[in-house]
Amino acid sequence: MSQFFSNVEPNIIDDEMIQKAIEEKCPEDLGDLARQQNTNVKVVTELQLSFKSILQIANLWPLENLTKLQLDNNFIEKIEGLESLVHLVWLDLSFNNIEVIEGLDTLAKLQDLSLYSNRISKIEHMDTLQELQIFSIGRNNLTILEDVVCLRRLKNLRTLNLSGNPFCSKEHYRLFVVAHLPNLVYLDFKLVRHSTVRFLHSLIGKSGNSILQSLCFVALGAGSLQKSGSQKHTTAFVEYLNGSLLFDNLYGEDREVATLASIPAVEDLLQAYPSWFVLLSENLYNYGLEEYEKRETEVSKFYKRFHEILTVNQQESKRIISDFESHNQRRLDELYQAGSDDIAESKRAQGKEDVHQLWDALMTLEVLVSNDLEELLQDFKRSIDVIASTFIETIQGIYPFHSIQCRDLENEQHEKLMEIINATMKKLEEEEFEENLEDDLPDDVRKLLMDKNTIVNTINMSHHIRLQKIDKRESDMLCNIYKW
Repeated sequence: MSQFFSNVEPNIIDDEMIQKAIEEKCPEDLGDLARQQNTNVKVVTELQLSFKSILQIANLWPLENLTKLQLDNNFIEKIEGLESLVHLVWLDLSFNNIEVIEGLDTLAKLQDLSLYSNRISKIEHMDTLQELQIFSIGRNNLTILEDVVCLRRLKNLRTLNLSGNPFCSKEHYRLFVVAHLPNLVYLDFKLVRHSTVRFLHSLIGKSGNSILQSLCFVALGAGSLQKSGSQKHTTAFVEYLNGSLLFDNLYGEDREVATLASIPAVEDLLQAYPSWFVLLSENLYNYGLEEYEKRETEVSKFYKRFHEILTVNQQESKRIISDFESHNQRRLDELYQAGSDDIAESKRAQGKEDVHQLWDALMTLEVLVSNDLEELLQDFKRSIDVIASTFIETIQGIYPFHSIQCRDLENEQHEKLMEIINATMKKLEEEEFEENLEDDLPDDVRKLLMDKNTIVNTINMSHHIRLQKIDKRESDMLCNIYKW
């Protein structure tokens, strides 16, 4: 507001200014007494020196019992002359030309400090303000977001306004501040959700990495599937399904079946079986990628619409505020030039009414954007529920292509293998094997076939392990989509 005084001579606080401010603050019945004799300044607890064209803070040392001091809307360039005001609880230095935070070391009882709309470029020299609960330093020249971290030392800080500073446009700005200042209740006039704080600090607590690494996960949102170095099939929840990976995992450590492959019929079975299993896995892999694209599209549409709603709301808010400021500027000019108290009073009344209208207009916009976002969230939830439930239903049993499932293939292969083994053992018992063929059987195969119970139990155990691996692959996919 100091721009309104461009043609006014700057002032320094003096006894006359203080005396006049005290008289204006006194009740009417005490005003005459204050004018008749000098007021005992030691009993003064509140002083308002707003819009006084003050350039330098001085001569306040006698007011040692001040608890509230207003110095807003002046020309002040430096915080000084406050050393003796050790009882200050409330200090307003907004709308001045201050460049450095300093001169506050003795104000240990300060609870509310406003440095809004100055020229400050760094948050510093505030360690002694341990009682500070409310701090406004919006609309300054703060560019280094990491400087906010020093406010962690102020354990009682609950309300913080940083809006209008250059670093507010940085990605993850709000999340960064909330993560580093866990006790905040309000940031930039908005309530800080407890769930957000808990989630952020759970991330930080689990990792020694920098906070920004944790924040990048939060910023991706509930469904953003952007990748940083991870394979696409991992975010599609179909890892280990492309090619023969799943089949190799099932049979890679099955030595007994590999041993039995020396039997011609078993070898033929094992050669035919992988092609079917791999085909089924590939189909499931491709399906997972298709579903991933659907989810990605829905998430992208959500964020696009989300930003559109906010942008329209912000543009309309800025327009309303700009119109108000322009109209208010003209009224202030008229107020300064008013030739009578009646005209001035009329202008002030109009200004008050305009402020109420501004409030109503902005609150209406707030309600509208809230409704739009609620509707967007509900639509997004419905779309995602459909996509996710379809994926889950399809995955149940590992995707039944043409009524054939991975379990079906495994069970069918197991049955055929058992038939071959039983038939082979029966031939051996009945000595129906051709002598040359029997001689070709390796010793380890002979040993396996010597004891029927052993070979049956071994094959059944291997079959059971493979089914468990298939079940786990399904379970992992379902858990991932549930978590997503």
